[in-house]
Amino acid sequence: MPSAVYASTSGAAEATAYLALEDFLHASVKGLWEAFWGQDETLPFYVSCVYNSNLRFYQAEKAISKGKLGGLCATAVMLKNPRHPQGKWDDILELAILRSDIGNLCTVENDCKPCLSILGEALFFALRVLVARSISRSNIPLSLNSVFVLLVDTQYGGVLKLEGDVSKLEMDLNDVYGCAAEWIKNNALITISPIDRIWNKLGNANWGDVGALQALYATFHSITQYAGMSKNSIEDLAADHSARLQARRIERQLGDSWVNGNGLFRYQQRSASPEIVEVHEESFRLEPDKSMNLEIGSVVLIEDSNWKKDYQINEVLTDGEIPYYIASSVEDPGTTSFLYVGSHPSLLEPAWEDMKLWYQVQRQTKVLGVMKQKELSSKYLPQLDASGRIIHPGQCRRPSSGGNCDRQWCGTPVLMTSPVGRTVADLVRLGHFGSDEAIRCCHDCLAALSAAASVGIRHGDIRPENVVFVNSGVRQPYFVLVGWGHAILEERDRPAMNLHFSSTYALQEGKLCSASDAESLVYMLYFSSGSNMPNLDSVEGALQWRETSWSKRLIQQKLGDISAVLKAFADYVDSLCGTPYPMNFDIWLTRLKRHIPDDDHGKQIDTSS
Repeated sequence: MPSAVYASTSGAAEATAYLALEDFLHASVKGLWEAFWGQDETLPFYVSCVYNSNLRFYQAEKAISKGKLGGLCATAVMLKNPRHPQGKWDDILELAILRSDIGNLCTVENDCKPCLSILGEALFFALRVLVARSISRSNIPLSLNSVFVLLVDTQYGGVLKLEGDVSKLEMDLNDVYGCAAEWIKNNALITISPIDRIWNKLGNANWGDVGALQALYATFHSITQYAGMSKNSIEDLAADHSARLQARRIERQLGDSWVNGNGLFRYQQRSASPEIVEVHEESFRLEPDKSMNLEIGSVVLIEDSNWKKDYQINEVLTDGEIPYYIASSVEDPGTTSFLYVGSHPSLLEPAWEDMKLWYQVQRQTKVLGVMKQKELSSKYLPQLDASGRIIHPGQCRRPSSGGNCDRQWCGTPVLMTSPVGRTVADLVRLGHFGSDEAIRCCHDCLAALSAAASVGIRHGDIRPENVVFVNSGVRQPYFVLVGWGHAILEERDRPAMNLHFSSTYALQEGKLCSASDAESLVYMLYFSSGSNMPNLDSVEGALQWRETSWSKRLIQQKLGDISAVLKAFADYVDSLCGTPYPMNFDIWLTRLKRHIPDDDHGKQIDTSS
């Protein structure tokens, strides 16, 4: 569903809204039918749109392609009718009216109900359905004396229910609407739910929220009117679901701490089958093994495409979620590298951890390899030292038919990069990230982004844990932008999602615009310079915080306390957010460089007018 706040009001957005509403209704009716009436039963319903000039029914996609978008006035869940495949009004189970600003026009004084014009339109639609049922030649149950109408915009929605005996409708052909209004006033029972959110700002339905549940409940009762009481009750489904979860926990021993320290499960090769089947097997225990954790002093043998070397673990670090290491060659202890260790190929880890390790090792290896292939060189970018796997001395017991050796760590993918240093997160925690570091960090990260952008690569995951401060063995300290596992190489790639550091466009669209990385850099500098991190628990909350902070200039003011150039840079980024205009890296690198302290001569002075 297109966002009412961030999407345009163009015809394309309106067309997308009708398609999204059609999808929402189809997903609702299909899911309810399969859950409560049985998956073996063929779905007897479909979704179609009502065209106002002739009140006929069209699929939204077909209506849009024929240029009838402006004439669509409602969407209906309908009963399949083989005799009238084009649809009839007495086939309607439920109606949905899509209008703009339903959520904005409702007021607290009105108990969060829709405005009267929308209610009136919904009532006449519902009455038309009741009249069509009353004169229908189809075998319609007499109990069908009520109609549910969903009132929605692109974010909010509510439900109207009209119930009454249309046999009491006194019809005067000279005053049709007047007669209908009299019947509604005197013989109808009208129930209206409060307006509540259905879709979030990313366009996804919040199925567990009140707004979506109201719509689902109305659809459930609409189906019940035609299909009778469901085979399964809500209570039965809930009990079965809990039982299934408990059985799964028991089978896989998820709740036992002795499974292992890392949440790992042994993968067992089974006979090849194209189908997913439930396998009942004997349970087993994977005893915890301390050797599964690399510790300070551990030595690992790493095999690259051209060599094998022993490396010793000097430090164990973490990016806040998963570990990585600083290691040095046993032959050359003075040379250190970051060592990233992936998942052992014979172990199945929890999905979230496994994917994070994959991005940290395999995906980052690919990105750094592309940089190296394109001869991209910058001291502000990490250098690919080695990419290979961990092996062990002696003969490997890998089966001849393929598979993995059963020795600890054998075959685990690794990545080694340099230079090494402390992250910005470490500097902030130690109180070592001052104004000079903030300006230098902004310059160096922009230099890294500029170099990567020159070959069409964007970072997509800028945060304090992914910026390293290098001050050992160099004349002037500098920052290196690391953590390129979520980098954007092509259109289909998606950035990491971080409620505090992702750009507004990334949270809205799941993609990066030209200024997205710079916007994330601004957030990192803002939070790393002493600003309190808000408690963000949803994308909507994160977007609202960004909108408020930029509109009230809180970010610019905070960075202005550090340096005027950072405040100006934040203003520049704000002007580019969400636009297709490219970043001008050169001008900001030049301006920032003038404010970077020089160890030999102090801060450079700008003498130009």
